[in-house]
Amino acid sequence: MKILLLGANGQVGWELQRTLSVLGELVTAERAPGADIALDNTDLPRVQATLDAVAPDLIVNASAHTAVDRAEEETELATQLNAELPGLIGRWAAQHRARVLHYSTDYVFDGAKDTPYVETDPTGPISVYGRTKLAGDEALLASGCAAVILRVSWVYGMRGHNFLLTMRRLMAERDQLRLVDDQIGAPTWCRTIAQVSSNVLSRVLSEPEGSLDGVYHCAPRGSTSWFGFATAIRDQLGLSCELEPIPTSAYPTPAARPPNSRMDASRLEQAFGLTMPTWDADLRRCLATS
Repeated sequence: MKILLLGANGQVGWELQRTLSVLGELVTAERAPGADIALDNTDLPRVQATLDAVAPDLIVNASAHTAVDRAEEETELATQLNAELPGLIGRWAAQHRARVLHYSTDYVFDGAKDTPYVETDPTGPISVYGRTKLAGDEALLASGCAAVILRVSWVYGMRGHNFLLTMRRLMAERDQLRLVDDQIGAPTWCRTIAQVSSNVLSRVLSEPEGSLDGVYHCAPRGSTSWFGFATAIRDQLGLSCELEPIPTSAYPTPAARPPNSRMDASRLEQAFGLTMPTWDADLRRCLATS
């Protein structure tokens, strides 16, 4: 089986290179150096040509515009990467009977629900990032291709740009930080996403086509706030920076954030025989790898 991985140099994509390589012949595509194919995913005709040339049996799309605040001004770029690219992938996959694994986000919800979101809950994104990601999900599903979409939240790891690495740097530089304490979610280690992806694909590829397709929530167990996440990072790193909890209103940002980003992963666990780790146990494992 030939696998094409788009966005191979991102947080999730980097980890996917290891977990996907055991499933078949892996071809990586990325604008950054080191990929098998140099590809700007905003150049949709070039993406089309790459799909035609590689002729993959499985397309894993880990490419996205994930800078939530910048997306408010970079609407065209966010639309190309988050909405138009998945639609193109879906149409090509449907025509060539290829399978697709795609990643979505908790930001497709408005965060007004009091309990964790399930896959059948109504969506209602409140930012450009969330709206363009939802548009991409819908375009992929409308294409009729065989696709699994994993919704993930608060992704972090030991490379790239993310909350964990920002906090580690700022806590070493400053004596005090103020963190939002009224946005709740589940921090998710990118390595866990990659491992779950491999397990999901192994099952999907062994079952009748379409039997396990659809949207699944891929989130660890438990939840915390950004303040709670930062506190856990500080304590596990043995740092002494003083942390102050603040409301969202005290930290305005260009893009609105869902106050509740919790997602129930029960459907994923039941369908694929998985048990998701707790977010704090995963944080300990992540920091132990540094």
